Amino acid sequence: MTDDTLTDFTREPFTHAGRSHAVLRSGTGPAVIVMAEIPGITPKVARFARRVRDIGCTVVVPDLFGVAGRDPDPKAHGWAGTAATGLRALAHICVSREFTTLAAGRTSPVVTWLRALAVHEHERCGGPGVGALGMCFTGGYALAMATDERLLAPVLCQPSLPLAATARKRGSLDISPSDLDVVRQRCASGGLTVLGLRFRGDRVSPGERFARLREELGAAFVGIELDDDAANPAGLLPPHSVLTEHLIDEPGQPTRQALDQVLDHFRTRLLTPPDLA
Repeated sequence: MTDDTLTDFTREPFTHAGRSHAVLRSGTGPAVIVMAEIPGITPKVARFARRVRDIGCTVVVPDLFGVAGRDPDPKAHGWAGTAATGLRALAHICVSREFTTLAAGRTSPVVTWLRALAVHEHERCGGPGVGALGMCFTGGYALAMATDERLLAPVLCQPSLPLAATARKRGSLDISPSDLDVVRQRCASGGLTVLGLRFRGDRVSPGERFARLREELGAAFVGIELDDDAANPAGLLPPHSVLTEHLIDEPGQPTRQALDQVLDHFRTRLLTPPDLA
């Protein structure tokens, strides 16, 4: 792929409590917040966002780090360009107080801004509620956003925080106990289903984390775990990014089936009348 001009998205600022980020928007219908993985809104992230738009949703992509539209593949900018793209995103994350990377049992400050964005988009787009999908670094944000009852369709794609630097942290979640308790209650009442995706051999998003989610949320957590050999072999890194870098977008492929399950989750929760869901 090459850099994506993103001309089919509008770009506008959203500010809450003194924090401001640009937001890319496209489509009509109920809103789905798509939070990019490192190094940011790559062409493959944008391609996934368009798939969400094309089922009848307004896709809303916060530009939290990196350079929107830039292709990190060495074929686009060489290995030096790939390294620079990744380092630029990491540098922003490391100096910003909005992101919590190591601490377990904490909700990152940026989630407050994301919740406000979801409320704003629900008021703007209408519908029964809002969907949210986080990837890798932002994977757990979709869970923390679900303290708000307007968040109806959270998806955690290879959630990677807190960084699994120790055995204990492999089963940890980046959400505060109080926020987790709210989400747990929503799940117990039948008002929430949480979808999760990962490759079984992924050490960045370890299996212990999904085990913890099943323990906390019970049957309301639907974990989709794929064998590593289902990943696109052309991916730059070991199997990790189910819906982007390691997606094989062909019928019958396990990653394509996982993509279809995500889109069906949004359809069922946001586009299907309640009496038919």
